[in-house]
Amino acid sequence: MPKVKTNYICNSCGYQSAKPLGRCPNCQAWNSFEEEVPTASTSGKSGRGGLGGYGGVKGGKLTPLSTVGRREEPRTPSGIPELDRVLGGGLVAGGVTLIGGEPGIGKSTLLLQVADKVASRGGTVLYVAGEESLEQIRLRADRLGVAADLQMTRDTRAEHIAALLEEHKPALCIVDSIQTVTVEGEGAPGGVAQVRDGTAMLTRAAKETGTATVLVGHVTKDGTVAGPKVMEHIVDTTVFLETVGAFRLLRSVKNRFGQAGELGVFEMRGEGLIAVDNPSAAFLAERPLDVPGSVVAATVDGQRPMLLEVQALASKTPYPNARRVVVGLDPRRVDVVLAVLERRLDLTLGGLDVYVNLAGGLKVPDPGLDLAVALAVYSAVVGRALPQNVAVFGEVGLAGEVRSTQMALRRAEEAGRAGYKRLVVPPGLDGQAGVRSVEEAVKAVWR
Repeated sequence: MPKVKTNYICNSCGYQSAKPLGRCPNCQAWNSFEEEVPTASTSGKSGRGGLGGYGGVKGGKLTPLSTVGRREEPRTPSGIPELDRVLGGGLVAGGVTLIGGEPGIGKSTLLLQVADKVASRGGTVLYVAGEESLEQIRLRADRLGVAADLQMTRDTRAEHIAALLEEHKPALCIVDSIQTVTVEGEGAPGGVAQVRDGTAMLTRAAKETGTATVLVGHVTKDGTVAGPKVMEHIVDTTVFLETVGAFRLLRSVKNRFGQAGELGVFEMRGEGLIAVDNPSAAFLAERPLDVPGSVVAATVDGQRPMLLEVQALASKTPYPNARRVVVGLDPRRVDVVLAVLERRLDLTLGGLDVYVNLAGGLKVPDPGLDLAVALAVYSAVVGRALPQNVAVFGEVGLAGEVRSTQMALRRAEEAGRAGYKRLVVPPGLDGQAGVRSVEEAVKAVWR
């Protein structure tokens, strides 16, 4: 009898190993490996033969692409514009969305608000409560002012949830969370096989019934969705809710029905998550005026243009080696900009501690922030504040040249919408002369 190979899978992240490990090398979880014995395949080597070496099995039907019809999937607005922006226009009938985030960040709160919006328009909503009692959800609903009547269940067996979808065909199904869903005969609840097969079964039921389904997922220590990676491949859309200062950011990392990388901004209040319609104004609300070292930069986070404040501070160092402290930006890019300032503008930084900060708590790896960093540091060193109506963006090269950036037009439009009439930007933007070097940028700001 041939020996059956056994795999060991981490139940936190899905990492596979030929032998059990005390600690997962991928997610660093301890004692998380479970044994999984693959089922014997009926198409093994002993079964091959005949036509094509596959036992005479005929292939399936082929369909030419030119004969396939064009059909847009119908969408249901969630009632929350920022969420619709991230999803690409709303909830897709039959689409499955996976939402992840740290515990207590507001996933259940946001979905309960969405359920209220959908149900208030006459749509049936099924809420599968796997982690909380129905009484706890009722208390949250009262706090959020949920007036619609939702259909709720504590039954987390995947077969029963699929049967409910087939019977009632709700417009929206919320499963909180997928780690509590069980499949008969697939091991312990929350295990790799349970999460994988439960996701596949619910996805198949959503496609057959046309129900927009949202699955809540736990996250690991590094912030990724817990469970096998194949779970993210099964679903149509994957979004993450994260905390940035006083705001919550909803970011899409995968979207089969829209553009990935979209960003939604929310603020947590007593009445729930409130959409922030103008993130630029929110992030610049506390910006000090007429202070050296403060620059308004037009940046892009994912696919969303925003205005953020780049701050710089330079002070005489008491140490033999000057310090370079960077928050929210790429430290290596900041080092390059500082070297360009010293070499091309003869700006002495050797005896100065330089601190660069992207205000608001965001972390944006955007090369278009280089010019803002250069002007902020120059302003902090010479002690001259930038004019209040100036916004900048552009990448800085090693020769001191200012290079173009992606989505330049959308950056400029966002700056104009916020009231910034003067733009210090690379050449090529319609209606703007543009600057070709850091020296020209300095002259253009303080002309």
